Amino acid sequence: MEKKGDIAVIGLAVMGQNLILNMNDHGYTVVAFNRTVSKVDDFLNNAAKGTSVIGAHSIDEMVGLLKTPRKIMLMVKAGEAVDAEIEKLLPHLSPGDCIIDGGNSYFTDTIRRAKYLEDKGFFFIGSGVSGGEEGARNGPSIMPGGSIKAWPLIKDIFTAISAKTPSGEACCDWVGSDGAGHYVKMAHNAIEYGDIQIICEAYHLMKQGLGLSPDQMHEIFAEWNKTELDSYLIEITRDILGFKDEDGLPLVEKILDTAGQKGTGKWFSINSLDLGIPVTLIAESVYARSLSALKEERMNASGVFNGPAKLFKGDVKAIVEDIRKALLASKIISYTQGFMCLREAAKEYDWNLDFGNIALLWRGGCIIRSAFLENIKNAYRKNPGLTNLLLDDYFKKIVTDCEASWRRTLMTAIELGVPMPSFSSALAFFDGYRCDRLPANLLQAMRDYFGAHTYQRIDAPLNKVFHTNWTGRGGNVSSGTYSV
Repeated sequence: MEKKGDIAVIGLAVMGQNLILNMNDHGYTVVAFNRTVSKVDDFLNNAAKGTSVIGAHSIDEMVGLLKTPRKIMLMVKAGEAVDAEIEKLLPHLSPGDCIIDGGNSYFTDTIRRAKYLEDKGFFFIGSGVSGGEEGARNGPSIMPGGSIKAWPLIKDIFTAISAKTPSGEACCDWVGSDGAGHYVKMAHNAIEYGDIQIICEAYHLMKQGLGLSPDQMHEIFAEWNKTELDSYLIEITRDILGFKDEDGLPLVEKILDTAGQKGTGKWFSINSLDLGIPVTLIAESVYARSLSALKEERMNASGVFNGPAKLFKGDVKAIVEDIRKALLASKIISYTQGFMCLREAAKEYDWNLDFGNIALLWRGGCIIRSAFLENIKNAYRKNPGLTNLLLDDYFKKIVTDCEASWRRTLMTAIELGVPMPSFSSALAFFDGYRCDRLPANLLQAMRDYFGAHTYQRIDAPLNKVFHTNWTGRGGNVSSGTYSV
């Protein structure tokens, strides 16, 4: 009797191959298929040699090799490629079969695909998968969402292959309907953008402003990883700074300073504007990558503008500790802004998101895994209605304790001419959030002055709006709709 597969995976790039091998390790029989069919044989003859992985050389063969209801996971490039694969699959499937998109698709595409397939009698899951090639092979963070009736079909497989917390909990659980899984993955990536940028800014200040060597910073990051900053990204920064090229010199200093991006940070920043949520640190981290790409212009400008030409002259040990605390406070802002957007998205798209559970999903396997995600989980378990992480006792105490160091770090950076856009925006957000009266009163007056947009008054009910004829020449007719 021909052996049948538990699940099929289409797409044999690194992530697809490693997920297949991970599933195989956990006792599942996987059918592997790729548009370029030769890759199937290459995979079977190399990485998958000696495993129970089954190779398929056509979609028809792949579908025939699967147990019913069929489960097919797409590990292909986001966008048109996903829609194309879905259309190729549909003629071969039966009602009740499930298609899973494990790529970095935009959440509105997932909403559209879920409805499209559900209307045809199929199930669709959009699942975030985080952890890179190592995570895919040994245990990623998995964030599935979509057709809720499909969750029992894949739950055992996904929880088996996912990362586990130190207490053994799977970093995988159902997130919500239609595009919720891919939205949560987008939020993860956006926080990752912020985390990476603030680490880079701390490195830049220590290198450019303090004159520290990669070896010295290697030791500093090793120490920082023993504190509340304990996280995967601090850990790999430590390793990178200590890595030597073949000539014995630090490899990191030979890497061109232009950064790329795959779009998820940009998507999140754009969506935050739609939702009206100020993810300022995350947006600045996206812009920082854009600025880095202007290498030739920056080289030219460096010959025109000198800026401060001095190194830090104070207590290096003290300022390094200030930088650590400023990094910790900024990191908290990065997560705070990410969860603010998740909360607003849940309202906007009618998702019942469990914020504590989302923090749990990120405790292992993923890029932003860090020790204080446990504290985020606990904050939302203690108070499911928590409006902002900064208001939780644990995070409030840390930010309060770090505030003076945060300010000293930025003053030092400004004096030395070292750009720290995400640190700066994080502190500005904090100062704005704790401010009971912002200058938006003047802003509203200007809008009313030039556009008759009206305003509200602090001494009148909020449902009443006003317009002033500021010059005596503008008249008393105002906009028909009040919009702040």
